[in-house]
Amino acid sequence: MSVATIAAFWAVSLLFVVTPGADWAYAITAGLRHRSVLPAVGGMLVGHLATALVVAAGVGMLVSRSPALLTVLTLLGAAYIGWLGVTMLARPGGPVTAGDDAGGSWVRQAAKGLGTSGLNPKVLLLFLALLPQFTDPGGRWPVGAQIAVLGAVHMVGCAVVYLLVAVGARRVLRSRPGASRVVTRFSGVAMILIGAALVLGQVVG
Repeated sequence: MSVATIAAFWAVSLLFVVTPGADWAYAITAGLRHRSVLPAVGGMLVGHLATALVVAAGVGMLVSRSPALLTVLTLLGAAYIGWLGVTMLARPGGPVTAGDDAGGSWVRQAAKGLGTSGLNPKVLLLFLALLPQFTDPGGRWPVGAQIAVLGAVHMVGCAVVYLLVAVGARRVLRSRPGASRVVTRFSGVAMILIGAALVLGQVVG
C-alpha cells in the first residue's frame, strides 16, 4: 500500500470521527462520570477495530449481501444505543470526584464502549462502503491485510479525537456540576435520537 493511499483514507476517516455521534456522546459521559476515561475510550477503539477485522475477514461482505441480517444487526445496535441514552437520562449525575466513580467498574465501562462502537451499524456500514475503495486487489498485500492496516489507521484517529473529547468535557465542566448534568442529559437524548433514526431508516427504507 502506498503512503498516499493511507493518507487519503486517514483524511476521509478523520472527517467521520470528528462528526459528533454516539461515540462522542459516550466519550463526553465518560469524561464527566469516570475517574479515568481510558477504559471507555479503549472499549470504543476495540469496537472499531473488531468491525474492521470483521470486514477484513470477509464477514462484512456477507452481511452486506443479506438485507435481513443487516436489518437485524441495525435494530440491535439501535436498541443498545437507545438504551444507553435512557440510562444517561435516568442517572445524569455530576462531575466525578476523587472518591467517587459513578460509572462502576472499568470492565463495565470498557464493555459499554465496546457496545457503543461495535454495535453501531453506522460503523459497519462506513467500513463496508469506505474501506474497499482504498484497497488494491492487484497489490502485493492481500485485501484483508490492507483493510486491517486501514482499520488500524482509523483507530488511531478515533483514539486521539475521543480522548480529546472526553478529557475536554471533564476539564471544561468539572467545576460546573449543573452544566455537566445538562450536557449528560443532552448526550443521552442524542443517543436516543441516533437509535430512533437508525430504526426509522430501516422502516422507511
